[in-house]
Amino acid sequence: MRLPQIQIHTTDAKIDLNISKPQQSIKQPKATQHIEQPAAILEVHTTKGVLKIDSSQARRDIGMIGPLESNSHYAEKGKQEALKGMARRASEGRQMMGNAGKGQGRATIQNIAKQNHGPHRTPFNIKFVPSIGSVKIDYTPGTTDVNIQRREPIIDAKVNKPIQEYTPGKVTGTMVQRPDVDINVII
Repeated sequence: MRLPQIQIHTTDAKIDLNISKPQQSIKQPKATQHIEQPAAILEVHTTKGVLKIDSSQARRDIGMIGPLESNSHYAEKGKQEALKGMARRASEGRQMMGNAGKGQGRATIQNIAKQNHGPHRTPFNIKFVPSIGSVKIDYTPGTTDVNIQRREPIIDAKVNKPIQEYTPGKVTGTMVQRPDVDINVII
């Protein structure tokens, strides 16, 4: 006896796929930055130095004296010279009186004239060099104070977000061949 047989034929499905790739672009803009540096504050305070030079003693040493001191000096010198002159006149008068009766009147007058009017020795010396230490110098130094105030920079930074563009991909399918199952019974 013969048994019936089943014969099965299958046809596979065929699909055509169209794939478009996704596209992505990323751009990162630079950060926006603003920096400002304020100038430092600089203050300088100075006091002047003081220099005092006292040359009054040196001026006195070389004969340069003030008007009041000069007047008193010349008045004293004049007084001394007047006293010397009076003493000289009195001495000459005594000489003339003592020799008047002796017949030497002329000779006495000539001798007195020679004493008064001959060349006199005058002391010679350098008078324009002042004594050592006669110029007094006093110096008070000045001061300088420098004050610097540092100022911080002003920084304003803004981070910009990245710019993203994304186009998603697509997959489209087309059935080229449909699946098929064919069943036959053979007897």
